[in-house]
Amino acid sequence: MLKRLSNKLANPRVLRARGVMGMNQRNLSYIARYNDRRLYPNVDNKLRTKEIALEEGISVPDLLGQVVYQHDVEAVFDLLPESGRFCIKPASGSGGKGILVVVDKSQDGFKKASGAYVQERDIVRHVSNILAGLFSLGGDADVAMVESLIEFDPVFNGYSHEGVPDIRIIVFKGYPVMAMLRLATHASDGKANLHQGAVGVGLDICSGKAVAAVQFNQPIHSHPDTGRDLSQIAIENWPSLMHLAARCYEVSGLGYLGVDLVLDKQRGPLVLELNARPGLAIQIANQHGMLPRLKQIEALQLRRPPLVDQRIEWVLEQWSS
Repeated sequence: MLKRLSNKLANPRVLRARGVMGMNQRNLSYIARYNDRRLYPNVDNKLRTKEIALEEGISVPDLLGQVVYQHDVEAVFDLLPESGRFCIKPASGSGGKGILVVVDKSQDGFKKASGAYVQERDIVRHVSNILAGLFSLGGDADVAMVESLIEFDPVFNGYSHEGVPDIRIIVFKGYPVMAMLRLATHASDGKANLHQGAVGVGLDICSGKAVAAVQFNQPIHSHPDTGRDLSQIAIENWPSLMHLAARCYEVSGLGYLGVDLVLDKQRGPLVLELNARPGLAIQIANQHGMLPRLKQIEALQLRRPPLVDQRIEWVLEQWSS
């Protein structure tokens, strides 16, 4: 059964008692302290992230091409697959902004994950806005990436509205600390973005089983569009996802990061992106603060991080319920 949120949770005293980390503490004590700013381009630019992941033998979604210059915006149609299933996103976007997911093409136009249709002129405008930096960090000029659409694993059937579910795992000094599953809804336009209305399902870090679920920071027990019981979620082969997320510590060089994963029906786990400033809503989804776990890892005071398998074993020993 999923845990229930309490109305007392917003009380600062209760938050501290539960070890909930706030934004200022995250920024100063963890991001600023453990993330070398020189390494930010490796994760802030999704094209660069793909490159370094592939160099380390980590699977990522297929890149169909990119549009760099405004005078080439209409060339985007040369990159689109015959299937009409693709994703266009800004290379330096953040918070899920600027991502266009198309699941089909017909005489009515391009069908988005939400079920609404867009036309060629809408896609041209969207790509132009990406290049102009409308969705990028700092508003700088950007690049539009075209990726093949992920065919999500059947284990998620009925748990997501059209869009592809993804898994966020917070990794600290190479140790997986907290995880959640993000499920698309009609409200989120078929995207797994909590701010836009996606469902966040807290996952037990040791088992991958659901512990709580929220939408718009409010508790829910079933998917708002499909009615599927969220308490039944259990991610198969969870240790392999923990292992993959932990490896991204060495890949990125960042001490505190968010690793976003997807489960493709054919290819298995893929690294969708890495985030040097992962949000804090994962604590709400889990009904548990991160601070006790972060401090427990800091207390290890290791000169060098153990091997990935050793880190996973430590997590399982410490936090298995």
